[in-house]
Amino acid sequence: MDVDMKRIAIVTGASSGMGREFVRQLDKCLKNVDEIWVIARRKDRLTKLQQELSNISVRVLCLDICKAEDLSYLQKLLAEEKPQVRLLINCAGVGYSGLFEDITREEACGMVSLNATALVAVTHIVLPYMASPSNIIQLASASAFLPQKEFAVYAASKSFVLSFSRALRRELKGKRICVTIVCPGPVDTEFLDICNAGKKEKILKKYTKVSPEKVVKKALLDAKNGKKLSIYGIPMKVVRIVSKILY
Repeated sequence: MDVDMKRIAIVTGASSGMGREFVRQLDKCLKNVDEIWVIARRKDRLTKLQQELSNISVRVLCLDICKAEDLSYLQKLLAEEKPQVRLLINCAGVGYSGLFEDITREEACGMVSLNATALVAVTHIVLPYMASPSNIIQLASASAFLPQKEFAVYAASKSFVLSFSRALRRELKGKRICVTIVCPGPVDTEFLDICNAGKKEKILKKYTKVSPEKVVKKALLDAKNGKKLSIYGIPMKVVRIVSKILY
């Protein structure tokens, strides 16, 4: 790729939670990148985030990556500008807890659409513009390690992300594009509020909940070091070991 091309990072789900925290930390530590493209549906939040940052130029893209027309817009923008994408972080996601028969069809299918289908679509659109070397960070979950009662669709969607990303890592190794899969447990963000939707927080989640700052810091370090998985905290590492025994 031409060294004069604009070098960018792309972060989906950047308006809140883990996505927003990734952008904040990238603003402090990211080098050799000219601009961060932040993608989410809520323009007001993206604009506010843009105003908070001071070191890297930020482009706000108010897009719903579950919509074909918005994905087409991203594809056309990349085709027109032909940037070097040095880092892609897929953070957009949603989760609803409850028995499968009790959640709505829209909620169930929406989790698959955003957590899995949209992630695949964005990765496929961005991949032709990724420089060598570069990184892809895929946000999965410790839920990906084993099926979960009352979290069946969410856990399955994240299991897809884990499996897809592991295979993609193998495929892209020769191109020096490193894929790192982030598998946190409960993280103290508004995601949990949406997920619980007024339900009482389960004891296990309450006492294993961690800050997004710590998860993101470890994820960026693990990606820099070329690691396949980024799992913050001993409890979630135990979950992974137990899941290997049970399944």
